[in-house]
Amino acid sequence: MKNYEIVCIGGGPAGITIAKNLGKVKKVAIIRPEDFSMIYCAMPYVLENEIPMEKSFKSDRLVTDAGADLIRAEVTKVNFHKKNLSTNDGEIYGYDKLIIATGADPIRPPIPGIDLEGVYVFKTGNHLRSIKETIDTHGIKHAVVVGAGAIGIEVAQALNKICEDCHLVDMTPHVLPNLVEAEMIEPVEEALRKSGVQLHLNSRVEKLEGNKSVSRVTLDNGEIISLSDSAEEDDTDPHGIVVFSVGMRARTDLFEDTELEIGKQGIIVNDRMETNIKGVYAVGDCVQFTSGITGEVIPGKLATNAVPMARMLAKNILGDDRHYPGFFNGAATKVEDLYVGGTGLREFEARSTFDVLVAYAEMTTIFPILPNSKKIKMKLIADRKSRRVLGAQMVSGSPVIDKLNTVTGAIQAHLTVQHLAQLSYAAQPYQSFYPANNVIVACAEKILDELR
Repeated sequence: MKNYEIVCIGGGPAGITIAKNLGKVKKVAIIRPEDFSMIYCAMPYVLENEIPMEKSFKSDRLVTDAGADLIRAEVTKVNFHKKNLSTNDGEIYGYDKLIIATGADPIRPPIPGIDLEGVYVFKTGNHLRSIKETIDTHGIKHAVVVGAGAIGIEVAQALNKICEDCHLVDMTPHVLPNLVEAEMIEPVEEALRKSGVQLHLNSRVEKLEGNKSVSRVTLDNGEIISLSDSAEEDDTDPHGIVVFSVGMRARTDLFEDTELEIGKQGIIVNDRMETNIKGVYAVGDCVQFTSGITGEVIPGKLATNAVPMARMLAKNILGDDRHYPGFFNGAATKVEDLYVGGTGLREFEARSTFDVLVAYAEMTTIFPILPNSKKIKMKLIADRKSRRVLGAQMVSGSPVIDKLNTVTGAIQAHLTVQHLAQLSYAAQPYQSFYPANNVIVACAEKILDELR
């Protein structure tokens, strides 16, 4: 048995962060079953052949150059009492501290036909590889993507570029429901339709049909999407695929029937990432945690949550006393030529706890007199009583992440709309709107006007 000061189960973003921060000062092992750690957000661009697959692989040197040992194996059992774990190659590793960063698995809904050939989920390199092999082998012409969140949107756009037709199905009234709300989304949906993606909103997949491979998708409104090129719908040579992107479930099967405390959203930890077992920690998508605004348990399966969790834990192991503030879930995506982002609470979420005020502002991303200026629309959400900033949404012809991160910082710091109205900002013709205004300040001033 080989012993380590720290063993981390999982070699994704959180595991790599642990290696980078602790590998040179502690004896650390990172255990992962995958051949490669992936840049997951690049996978849709591999699917559409914009970049080769090997460019989406993270180098193992991110772990080994940091001084940690990289062990390619699958953990099959953890013995918390003996403080060791077993792997599928027969090895046993002892630990002083154990970090669980097992991530999450995509949900495969329990509907008829879910196990037919040509039905996929999209999360790992193996999923990507299987979809590409099917497309390359069979010359896939038809695609259905179920789930219009950020991943589903990006997969649908990729498949739309390489298939004759692509359908996007979601049970909600509009796409990207976790990022922006209905009044912000019209140009985004129009861009998707214009590109050729066929939207089926307020619709649920009722069943998948086919003899061997999927050939028909039936929706709960009775609509049928055919994936076959023939009237007989002979699926011996598949012509279509279905990709589900309907959510993630924490990967915690390894710890069933153990004393590790697990909630509906994942492993339960405190704000120092400590589990109920001494010396055992959990970070990333496998964790259940709370909103940094309301304190309620909410989903937060984003790499941009996993990495700060892991970094904070590593610094605490080295002697700091840091505390994780909770999920704010700032996120963004690209839809054709539009950039979409949201952070904090959406309006309907905020109204369940706060007396909400909302403001909108529209301007351009650079001086409007210059060529290639793009529009930006912003929605700001705040609490009437405390004036605290609660959330924001943006749709623009240019990237929005810089502005989104500014608002997220304000939410984290419990800043008010008065603080945002006083934001000191830079201006330059090719980088901003006129010095006379700023989209964040404009929204804040409108809320303050309403409070007068």
